[in-house]
Amino acid sequence: MNIFAAGALSIGLLIVLGAAIILLRWKGRFSSHLRSSVKRTLLMVSLPKELPGFDEKTWTPEKLREQIGLMESFITSIAGLKVKELKKNKVLGERIDHVACEIAAMSKEIFFFMSVSPLFLDHVKQNIEAAFPSAHIETVPDYNIFQENGKTAGASFRFTRSFALPIKTYAQIEGDPLNHITNALSKLEEHEGAVIQYVIRSAHKKWHKIGSKTAHEMQQGKHFKEAVKKAERGIVGKAAAAVVENIKSNRESKKEKESPKIPKPAHQTSPQEAEMIKGMEQKASKAGLEVNIRVVVSTQSSARSETLLSNIVNAFSQFNLYEYGNKLDPVIPKHPEKTIHDFIFRRYAHSSSIILNTEEFASLFHFPLPSTETPNIHWQKAREAPAPVNLPEEGVLIGKNVYRGKETPVKIDLDDRRRHVYIIGMTGVGKTALLLNMAAEDIREGRGVAVIDPHGDLAENLLSLIPPSRADDVIYFNPADTERPVGLNMLDAETAHEKDFAIQEMIMIFYKLVTDPAMIGPMFEHNMRNAMLTLMSDKENPGTITEIPRIFTDTEFQRFKLKNVTDPMVRAFWEKEMAKTSDFHKSEMLGYLISKVGRFVENSMMRNIIGQPKSGIDFKKIMNEGKILIVNLSKGRVGEINSSLLGLIIVSKLEIAAFSRAGLEQEERKDFFLYIDEFQNYTTDSIATILSEARKYRLNLTMAHQYLGQLAQGNDTKIRDAVLGNVGTMISFRIGVEDTETMKKQFEPVFSAYDLINVDRHNAFVRTLVSNAATRPFSIMCYPPEKGEREKGEKLKELSRLRYGRPVEDVEQEIIERSKLGAVTITQPQIPPQK
Repeated sequence: MNIFAAGALSIGLLIVLGAAIILLRWKGRFSSHLRSSVKRTLLMVSLPKELPGFDEKTWTPEKLREQIGLMESFITSIAGLKVKELKKNKVLGERIDHVACEIAAMSKEIFFFMSVSPLFLDHVKQNIEAAFPSAHIETVPDYNIFQENGKTAGASFRFTRSFALPIKTYAQIEGDPLNHITNALSKLEEHEGAVIQYVIRSAHKKWHKIGSKTAHEMQQGKHFKEAVKKAERGIVGKAAAAVVENIKSNRESKKEKESPKIPKPAHQTSPQEAEMIKGMEQKASKAGLEVNIRVVVSTQSSARSETLLSNIVNAFSQFNLYEYGNKLDPVIPKHPEKTIHDFIFRRYAHSSSIILNTEEFASLFHFPLPSTETPNIHWQKAREAPAPVNLPEEGVLIGKNVYRGKETPVKIDLDDRRRHVYIIGMTGVGKTALLLNMAAEDIREGRGVAVIDPHGDLAENLLSLIPPSRADDVIYFNPADTERPVGLNMLDAETAHEKDFAIQEMIMIFYKLVTDPAMIGPMFEHNMRNAMLTLMSDKENPGTITEIPRIFTDTEFQRFKLKNVTDPMVRAFWEKEMAKTSDFHKSEMLGYLISKVGRFVENSMMRNIIGQPKSGIDFKKIMNEGKILIVNLSKGRVGEINSSLLGLIIVSKLEIAAFSRAGLEQEERKDFFLYIDEFQNYTTDSIATILSEARKYRLNLTMAHQYLGQLAQGNDTKIRDAVLGNVGTMISFRIGVEDTETMKKQFEPVFSAYDLINVDRHNAFVRTLVSNAATRPFSIMCYPPEKGEREKGEKLKELSRLRYGRPVEDVEQEIIERSKLGAVTITQPQIPPQK
């Protein structure tokens, strides 16, 4: 009795110990799933909607299969991973080499994710990049498809027959199999979520042998079920199978001696079995994966969740090979808690595992193709490209290049900036922020800067970023400050060359400001040129633009100014040509001419600025001493035409100041940086001269605007051609469709028209020079705009207006006094005394 009791106790202890080990192992695996899921990295993979060379008209089934084949080559790299086991606890024996591939629908958008163990993160990313060079891989936090108080449904898949049999693949399916799956996911509403999850890991090499052995046995005349059993038994253990087979053959031979059997005719392989053999051989010829397939749906009602789940599950029926292959059979539990748990922790479950080769899995899961028809897929908006390796380490910072997880600061050095920077992009994409950051850096580095802003925000924000050490260098020009207007006289010139340049620019400005340039012709130019030369002849008391109408209408003022004219051609214009012109023709011509200038003379704000004979700003000093000129030409406060005129005059004055450096040695010419936002408003046809010549005089332009149509007047594209043909650095933010035909030529073959119109806000493409050598275009991410102190900016404004502006009362009094110039002084003749 004691012996039996001791035996029973021993058996009981063994059972308890076994149960404890199983429970410990189960708990250990559960906790390992939790630890593993926390440690895993979630990657979101997105591709551009269009690829180089993609054309819907020439998109053939062969090209489609070629693109899916890229996914198969990537999957092969995962199938080739070596098995890794947990090292901390050998008892658990839990593999962590699995990868979770997921297609998630949420917020009415479809995303593609991959969850990877840190051990294989670099391997997976490198192989994605190798197979899909245009892919954008982003590490993201985990997502959540579950709704608050929502109803969840789930399903998994299993094979109805042996894994040795294949399913239908992309090589046999007409079209892209992904379309059916993503279309089912696209039916979700705003607050609904669904995920198709594939947990995959490399399959043990034995699976190949079972498939090929089954095919071999069928070729020897066995039926499929019998061939599979023999193949599986043979793989389990050849020695044991040989022993069993020997015993079995001995028994059969003994029975045959006792009662000889009539031999059965050999089994003939049917056409269907021949297809099965072929399919198994093809499946076994490729790398294999152990796979869990799960579908989880969450909505506000059970009925809705079950309907969506059914739609998604039905999309997998396209892979079934009913006659001679395998079928994916959905398992939909009434209580999907375990499926949801396994989904959340991305657990590999042995109980629901199937084996697929790489071709089969690439058919079930691959990244979307250009031909994918589902509308709400999360596409990469624009491609990325790496920065050149020889980027300068010094220079102004314009952003950073982010490519395949590596960040590279992008700078333009001084010499390359002398070949100018051109920025194009739609409103709100980040152009002004880039201008602000570049100008602020130049100011901090002590460089000379001028900024012309047609909106006002750039000027205001830049003021707040100026360091106290440069407060004395600031000149703030704001026409809307009518209490202390700053003088700006275009006719204030010194040398004959400067006078000629100023007159030519002024004529071009009038061409720019009229709606129809054909309204201005040779006679207008002739009259304006002579009038301005006359007003500029008095160096001590130069005339202004506001006096152009008067010199034609006031004969005495005309004579007063003519006293300083020494040019015989100008004198002949007044004394012969104008003197002989009839009053009728004179009034006709003068009315036309005066109307072009009158709009500025009649505006008190403009009159108080351009009517001052001496400019309050010394542009040569600003440039040569590296001052800071900030011009606020807010169209909302100044008016569009007035803003354009003042901006054109300032740009022309800066050009004159730059060209006056011809007498200085190269090393004496300080670099001066001119930033112009919406520059099409402030440049004339002379921009071609500036772009080609200003480099020698160290006037370095950074120009920004919205679209190319702004640079053309009708069929006149001189300004556009000059810009595109001369700038050294070109930065393209998101542009409109109309501009892509021209701009894509600047960025091909790296970027396409699709990229140019889809690039994200604060992202851009760059084509630049490095040491005067062109580089391949690349992508950048610009930094957000810097923030400064508004109070500091207000103080700088006040300091500048007191230094460079004049009280409006003094200005108006001076203009009144000047209006009396040339007036006839009537005096009584003296009568000689009587003798």
